Amino acid sequence: MEDEVDRLVAAWRRERPDLDVEPLEVLSRVSRLARHLDRARRLAFSEHGLEPWEFDVLTALRRAGTPYQLSPGQLLTQTLVTSGTMTNRIDRLAKKGLVERLPDPSDRRGVLVRLTDEGRDRADQALAGLLDQERAILAELTRAQRAELAGLLRQLTAPFDNIPG
Repeated sequence: MEDEVDRLVAAWRRERPDLDVEPLEVLSRVSRLARHLDRARRLAFSEHGLEPWEFDVLTALRRAGTPYQLSPGQLLTQTLVTSGTMTNRIDRLAKKGLVERLPDPSDRRGVLVRLTDEGRDRADQALAGLLDQERAILAELTRAQRAELAGLLRQLTAPFDNIPG
């Protein structure tokens, strides 16, 4: 079965036989798959009235476990955005009634961001929708193939995820 990357690689091999284009065979597929996954994610989230960034913040809080709260700093670490961006996101989610700000009992100047019941429900529903979309994307692979692919991708991504700072 041929795909668009096969055609792209064949064209580059014809046009630039002096270059080793083998990395394109893997990474162009990863890039194309990421675009397809992004579309599937946006669809799953929009069905629950959420933007991808909203899902990221809500699910970070949901994964924290009861009482589903984190400091803004912890949310920054998990979502990889700037402090100003996170403040804006928390404000917008609070206006929608999906999170609330509470005083941090361990730091009188600090706040905690807590998921509301509505926020938890929306996060849970959007996650279920996302998993349906992702299962469909992976449907052509056996369980063993999915496990092998997950291991290979982990091997590639772990060095990026474990860079200090």
